Amino acid sequence: MMAELDFSNKSVVITGSSRGIGFGVAEAFASHGADLHLISSGKMIHEAGDKLTKITNTPVKTYQCDISDKHKVVEVLSEIETIDVLINNAGLERPTPINNPDPQVIDDFERIININVLGTFYVTRAAVSKMSAGGSIIITSSIWGKTAVSEFSAYCSSKHANIGFMRSLSKELGPVGIRVNAVCPGWVETEAAMKSLAWMSQKTKISEPELLNEIVGSQSLTGLMQPSDVSQLYLYLASSLSSNITGQAINIDRGEVLG
Repeated sequence: MMAELDFSNKSVVITGSSRGIGFGVAEAFASHGADLHLISSGKMIHEAGDKLTKITNTPVKTYQCDISDKHKVVEVLSEIETIDVLINNAGLERPTPINNPDPQVIDDFERIININVLGTFYVTRAAVSKMSAGGSIIITSSIWGKTAVSEFSAYCSSKHANIGFMRSLSKELGPVGIRVNAVCPGWVETEAAMKSLAWMSQKTKISEPELLNEIVGSQSLTGLMQPSDVSQLYLYLASSLSSNITGQAINIDRGEVLG
């Protein structure tokens, strides 16, 4: 293990870490010695912590918390003494078609913003006072935070907001030595992404395999990524290897979006 990627005795907080990208990132940090604090809204977070504890032989602390509840966020973060790395990964992805008269669309839109935007703010605000020079904050945005797709306006808006929030914080926290960056994944085989694919397939009348082939075929490097494929970028941005990088939204999408 490279010394720069040794997170032994480093306190790492990861939201939305019970599955998908969050769990993949947690596994990567666990394998590099981090003192993990995992947060998610569902009971699965405790199972995820137990699984990582067995894999790495190192205790993993878990907290069940809906990050859109600002009071619960403060309560949970108060249990963590110091934070070296904060990874704001928790997020919700659902279609919100503007012309759909179903009131559920409004509920979904509000829920997405409450988690992806406000929740990220609540967690970061509660965590910053526990961080010091050399700390790193990483936000999971999306390539849809730089582009957009039809009928996912809430999700796309939230991911654009994540990037704006990150850029502003990088200016605000730079003087105290805390770096802030965003990761913008492309298509990764997660439960959320596959649900979106199914919905898009239904809308376009294109079969899921055919639609997925079209998507990955537009990448410079074809193929669907796994959570473990993107986790290495989080390690890099949290480490001293990236000590001169802040305020950046970095794509990891096999060349789907250039720039």
